[in-house]
Amino acid sequence: QVQLVESGGGLVHPGGSLRLSCAASGLIGEAMGWYRQAPGKQREFVASITSAGSANYADSVKVRFTISRDNAKNTVYLQMNSLKPEDTAVYLCAAYTRGGTFWGQGTQDTVTS
Repeated sequence: QVQLVESGGGLVHPGGSLRLSCAASGLIGEAMGWYRQAPGKQREFVASITSAGSANYADSVKVRFTISRDNAKNTVYLQMNSLKPEDTAVYLCAAYTRGGTFWGQGTQDTVTS
């Protein structure tokens, strides 16, 4: 079955950068996405990427974040630059498949001074 494992989260100061990775198994070039959920808030869309590499972003992260993928490795990335405290959240990877949407366990991103 599909499994997604996120990594790369951590503690960073405002203005810093993080790169998140999502290693997938049981997939063949499916569309992928990143979501985030902050304490006390609803899960929100961050970015998505098609099997061909076309990307979409939430307005709040445009320019600052970049989603990419390596289909040979079945891995999707989220490069996060110019991080702000409001970016603090658990970031989750999603895979959109014919059998439904699958989620990773999430990785914590904390932006604080």
